[in-house]
Amino acid sequence: MPDSAAESRDPRERILLAAGREFAERGYEAATVRDICTAAGANVAAVNYYFGDKHRLYIESVKHAHEARLRQVPQPEWAPGTPAAQKLRDFVGSMLDRMLGGDQPPWQVRLMMRELLQPTEACRELVEDYIRPHFGILLGVLDELTGSALPESEVRRLGLSIIGQCFLYRAAGDVVAMLVPGGEIDAYHTPQAIADHVTRFTLAAIGVAAPFARPGLGTVSALESPR
Repeated sequence: MPDSAAESRDPRERILLAAGREFAERGYEAATVRDICTAAGANVAAVNYYFGDKHRLYIESVKHAHEARLRQVPQPEWAPGTPAAQKLRDFVGSMLDRMLGGDQPPWQVRLMMRELLQPTEACRELVEDYIRPHFGILLGVLDELTGSALPESEVRRLGLSIIGQCFLYRAAGDVVAMLVPGGEIDAYHTPQAIADHVTRFTLAAIGVAAPFARPGLGTVSALESPR
C-alpha cells in the first residue's frame, strides 16, 4: 500500500493518509479539514461524504494506520500441534516487529503513540476492533502454557506484563538507549533479541523451559510441565 497520499488513486485512501500525517504532526485540534484535503488533492466536501465529520475522520485515520501495520506484520498462524512456547515466541516477535520495525512511516508511530498515551474514542474503537481480539489470542496461549491452572485474572496480568515489557522499548526507546551501552543495544536489544528475552522471562515465571537458544547460555530444548 502506498504511504504517499498523492500515490493513491482512491480519494478516501488519500484523505486517510493525509489526515493521519496531519493529526500526527499537529494534533487533532490544530489539524484542519482544509489542510488535510489540500494535501490529499481532494475537495473539502469529500470529508463529509466519506466520513461525516472531522471527529470520525480522526478515528478512521487512527484505525487505518493500525490496519496498515497489521497488513505489514500480520498475526502468526500456527499449524496443529505447534508447542505453546513457540506460539508465545511467535506472538511476542510479531508484536515487537509491529512496534519497532524500521519500515514503519514515522508519522504512523507518532499518531499511534499520541493515541495510546492520550486515549480518545479512537483508542476505544481500536481496542475493541483489534487490540482486544489479539489480547485474547495471547491469553489463550498463556492458558495453554499453564494448563488452565491459573485464574483468569492472573493470566491477564501475565499478558499485560508481556505487553508492558515490549511497549517500554516503543514508548521509552530513547531512555533505554541512554541506559544501555551501544554495543549491547546492537547485540541484545534488537526486536528478535527482545522477543527471545521476554518469552524466556515469561516461561520462567510459569515454570516452563524455553525451547530455543539463549544468547551466551546455550539451548534449552525440553519443554517442562507447568509447576
